[in-house]
Amino acid sequence: MKNTKDTASESKRHYAMVVLKELVKTDFKLRYQGSFLGVAWSVLKPLMLFVVMYFVFVRFLKFTDGTPHFPLVLLLGIQLWNFFTEATNMGMSSIVSRGDLMRKIHFPNAIIVVAATLNAMISLGINLVVVLVFCIASRVQFTWRVVLVPIGIAELYIFALGVALLLATMNVYFRDIQHIWEVVLQAMFYGIPIIYPLSMATSVSPAFAKFILIDPVAQTIQDIRYWLIAPDTTPTVWNYIDSWWIKMIPLAIVLFVFVLGVYVFRKNSRKFAEIM
Repeated sequence: MKNTKDTASESKRHYAMVVLKELVKTDFKLRYQGSFLGVAWSVLKPLMLFVVMYFVFVRFLKFTDGTPHFPLVLLLGIQLWNFFTEATNMGMSSIVSRGDLMRKIHFPNAIIVVAATLNAMISLGINLVVVLVFCIASRVQFTWRVVLVPIGIAELYIFALGVALLLATMNVYFRDIQHIWEVVLQAMFYGIPIIYPLSMATSVSPAFAKFILIDPVAQTIQDIRYWLIAPDTTPTVWNYIDSWWIKMIPLAIVLFVFVLGVYVFRKNSRKFAEIM
């Protein structure tokens, strides 16, 4: 009897992985279907945004954090931010857009949200290759800390997935959440150090700078910048804040949001097909 249960459980897991793989492939193909440049837009779009930001904030407004590679710091921050916005936006709309599929095929609904966020992760992987090429061309002095970069990316993904699960659930009941989240993202973009160095916030108020670093998105972006490009000039929650319990707040937020997202999504997922 135990072997039968184990076999059935393994079969379900295999089926779920097959569905996930096919959804990721389908979403990735549909994303650039009908586009002349296709998947190249996943690289060109953030690069064009970077060019605009570079001339406005680096050349014109003279933003810098003291590192000779600040344009690369800016580019990396934009790529990571684009991942978070894509993962949460695509995850939020994934359930509503896949309503017909949910009625026809029985599989865990969370797979739809995971597939959407993994598509954003694929784009991030492509963009990080571009960043690395620029880093090598600019002769960035890499340190052993580069091995920690996947940890920061994993933390950012877990946080984005938790947020996406919450947004996807709310979007089934309240479509206005899409417009609200757009405003929230806009506020976050200018509220955390993506296009400006954290030193600007420090000059206003050191306490305010510490408050910014508590945001998991800001914390992970600063960490990855520190590990990959500028360990000597990038403040992080680990080297800027003295209190150990305050340092743990971003990680606690990530864990809380992810657990809450999974709980809320599971509690409501059975009703999705009926509501839509």
